[in-house]
Amino acid sequence: MPKNLPLGLGGLILLATSILFLFFIILSGVTDSTPLNKTYFLRAHTEGITGALNYSQWTFFYICGDNNQDCSSAKAGLPFGWAWDSHARNVPPGLGGSYGGGTTSYKFFYMWRFGWVFILITLFFEVMAFLAGFLACFGRLGAAISFFVTCIALFFHAIGTSLFTATFVEARDKFHDAGRGADLGAYGFGWIWGSFTACLLAAILFALGMRRDPSSGSSGGLFRRKQSTRSYEGRRVKDDYS
Repeated sequence: MPKNLPLGLGGLILLATSILFLFFIILSGVTDSTPLNKTYFLRAHTEGITGALNYSQWTFFYICGDNNQDCSSAKAGLPFGWAWDSHARNVPPGLGGSYGGGTTSYKFFYMWRFGWVFILITLFFEVMAFLAGFLACFGRLGAAISFFVTCIALFFHAIGTSLFTATFVEARDKFHDAGRGADLGAYGFGWIWGSFTACLLAAILFALGMRRDPSSGSSGGLFRRKQSTRSYEGRRVKDDYS
């Protein structure tokens, strides 16, 4: 059995878990099935805001009501203020503005738009890392390739997760400042941070797979050949007769 097989399989399982959690994020609100019907990023009391439901829940493609029901039409990179009408009244200060068809402020429009995009980029590179991860089961070079691709995914994941968190934590605070109830989605934040953690642990396992096996006698380096026993024996014989 290849010595790297346990580390490679561990990395593959962690990447598969990370990808699954990202799909829970992206497909939130699509169906009534658990856990998708429980996955949202922010739930806020929006009664009295022009065009908004009594309670609004933000998901990846939709703005929904309670229990992810009565969702808006799907929209890629939907503006944060899609929960209410253009130029709506009673929007908490800092959330409304001229962006997104007159629904969203500059800051929240771009924070969530870029966070939305980076989550998709992360998913792409995690799938590439998962495919490369099979190479990690068979040697140090495969582990190095898997580690490199996973680190790219982890880089985009860090950006996307940070923007995701900043957007909805700040939005919750804006609702609170306006005297409105608002809560972060436990499932939504659990999936995104669980996905990031699993990707990080996968990168660590692939990095461990790059280590030199002490029993191999290698002098280091991924591509350095083991020292020739024949040349060593020749030098020893030469030293004996000198």
